[in-house]
Amino acid sequence: MAFRVENMSFKQGQELRITARSTPGASQFSINIGHNSDNFALHFNPRFSSEKIVLNSLSGGSWGDENHEMHFPFQTGEEFKLAINFTNEQFYIKLPDGHMIDFPNRLGDCKYNQFMVDGDVKIVSIKVK
Repeated sequence: MAFRVENMSFKQGQELRITARSTPGASQFSINIGHNSDNFALHFNPRFSSEKIVLNSLSGGSWGDENHEMHFPFQTGEEFKLAINFTNEQFYIKLPDGHMIDFPNRLGDCKYNQFMVDGDVKIVSIKVK
Protein backbone atom coordinates (compact mmCIF):
# COMPACT_ATOMS: atom_id res chain seq x y z
CA MET A 1 0.00 0.00 0.00
CA ALA A 2 1.53 3.30 -1.08
CA PHE A 3 1.63 6.41 1.08
CA ARG A 4 2.42 9.67 -0.71
CA VAL A 5 2.97 13.22 0.49
CA GLU A 6 2.99 15.82 -2.29
CA ASN A 7 3.66 19.56 -2.23
CA MET A 8 5.84 19.26 0.83
CA SER A 9 9.06 21.15 1.27
CA PHE A 10 12.08 19.08 2.26
CA LYS A 11 15.14 21.29 1.94
CA GLN A 12 18.86 20.85 2.26
CA GLY A 13 19.77 21.21 5.95
CA GLN A 14 16.46 19.82 7.21
CA GLU A 15 16.00 16.34 8.64
CA LEU A 16 13.21 13.95 7.68
CA ARG A 17 12.41 11.60 10.56
CA ILE A 18 10.34 8.52 9.84
CA THR A 19 8.94 6.08 12.37
CA ALA A 20 7.37 3.01 10.78
CA ARG A 21 6.67 -0.66 11.36
CA SER A 22 7.37 -3.39 8.83
CA THR A 23 4.56 -5.91 8.48
CA PRO A 24 5.04 -9.47 9.79
CA GLY A 25 6.58 -11.55 6.99
CA ALA A 26 7.60 -8.40 5.08
CA SER A 27 9.58 -8.94 1.88
CA GLN A 28 10.55 -5.32 1.12
CA PHE A 29 9.56 -1.67 1.32
CA SER A 30 10.76 1.53 -0.30
CA ILE A 31 11.05 5.17 0.62
CA ASN A 32 11.32 7.58 -2.30
CA ILE A 33 12.17 11.28 -2.11
CA GLY A 34 11.97 13.46 -5.20
CA HIS A 35 9.80 15.61 -7.44
CA ASN A 36 7.33 13.14 -9.00
CA SER A 37 6.94 9.46 -9.89
CA ASP A 38 9.54 9.77 -12.70
CA ASN A 39 12.17 11.63 -10.64
CA PHE A 40 13.38 10.22 -7.31
CA ALA A 41 16.60 11.63 -5.92
CA LEU A 42 16.59 8.84 -3.34
CA HIS A 43 15.09 5.36 -3.63
CA PHE A 44 15.75 3.56 -0.33
CA ASN A 45 14.70 -0.10 -0.59
CA PRO A 46 15.36 -2.57 2.28
CA ARG A 47 14.88 -6.16 1.08
CA PHE A 48 14.32 -8.69 3.85
CA SER A 49 14.92 -11.86 1.80
CA SER A 50 18.46 -10.85 0.81
CA GLU A 51 19.06 -8.71 3.93
CA LYS A 52 20.39 -5.79 1.95
CA ILE A 53 19.35 -2.22 1.28
CA VAL A 54 19.21 -1.17 -2.35
CA LEU A 55 19.75 2.54 -3.04
CA ASN A 56 19.10 4.16 -6.39
CA SER A 57 17.78 7.23 -8.17
CA LEU A 58 15.24 7.67 -10.94
CA SER A 59 15.71 10.47 -13.45
CA GLY A 60 13.22 11.06 -16.25
CA GLY A 61 11.82 7.57 -15.67
CA SER A 62 15.23 5.87 -16.00
CA TRP A 63 16.90 4.14 -13.06
CA GLY A 64 20.56 4.79 -12.29
CA ASP A 65 23.10 2.27 -11.05
CA GLU A 66 22.10 0.49 -7.83
CA ASN A 67 24.18 0.78 -4.68
CA HIS A 68 23.92 -2.08 -2.19
CA GLU A 69 24.31 -1.68 1.57
CA MET A 70 24.80 -5.00 3.34
CA HIS A 71 24.33 -3.60 6.87
CA PHE A 72 20.71 -4.58 7.59
CA PRO A 73 19.22 -3.58 10.98
CA PHE A 74 15.55 -4.25 10.11
CA GLN A 75 13.34 -7.05 11.46
CA THR A 76 9.93 -8.00 10.08
CA GLY A 77 7.02 -6.88 12.25
CA GLU A 78 9.15 -4.41 14.24
CA GLU A 79 8.99 -0.64 14.56
CA PHE A 80 12.01 1.35 13.39
CA LYS A 81 13.18 4.95 13.05
CA LEU A 82 15.13 6.51 10.19
CA ALA A 83 16.55 10.01 9.83
CA ILE A 84 17.38 11.39 6.37
CA ASN A 85 19.08 14.64 5.48
CA PHE A 86 20.93 15.83 2.42
CA THR A 87 23.10 18.38 0.66
CA ASN A 88 23.06 19.08 -3.07
CA GLU A 89 25.79 16.41 -3.34
CA GLN A 90 24.81 13.65 -0.90
CA PHE A 91 21.99 11.99 1.08
CA TYR A 92 22.74 10.83 4.63
CA ILE A 93 20.57 8.11 6.14
CA LYS A 94 20.76 7.18 9.82
CA LEU A 95 19.55 3.60 10.21
CA PRO A 96 17.61 2.33 13.25
CA ASP A 97 20.76 1.10 15.02
CA GLY A 98 22.61 4.40 14.44
CA HIS A 99 24.67 3.13 11.48
CA MET A 100 25.06 5.87 8.84
CA ILE A 101 24.95 5.32 5.10
CA ASP A 102 25.16 7.85 2.32
CA PHE A 103 24.10 8.01 -1.29
CA PRO A 104 24.90 10.60 -3.99
CA ASN A 105 22.24 13.24 -4.65
CA ARG A 106 22.29 12.48 -8.37
CA LEU A 107 19.55 15.01 -9.20
CA GLY A 108 21.62 17.63 -7.39
CA ASP A 109 18.70 19.70 -6.11
CA CYS A 110 18.54 21.45 -2.74
CA LYS A 111 14.76 21.00 -2.30
CA TYR A 112 12.35 18.13 -2.94
CA ASN A 113 8.56 18.22 -2.79
CA GLN A 114 7.44 14.59 -2.78
CA PHE A 115 7.85 11.69 -0.40
CA MET A 116 6.46 8.21 -1.04
CA VAL A 117 6.50 4.99 0.94
CA ASP A 118 5.50 1.69 -0.65
CA GLY A 119 5.64 -2.00 0.23
CA ASP A 120 5.37 -3.98 3.45
CA VAL A 121 5.43 -1.13 5.95
CA LYS A 122 3.04 1.10 7.93
CA ILE A 123 3.95 4.69 8.75
CA VAL A 124 3.68 5.65 12.42
CA SER A 125 4.94 9.26 12.09
CA ILE A 126 6.79 11.60 9.76
CA LYS A 127 8.47 14.84 10.83
CA VAL A 128 10.54 17.37 8.93
CA LYS A 129 12.64 19.63 11.13
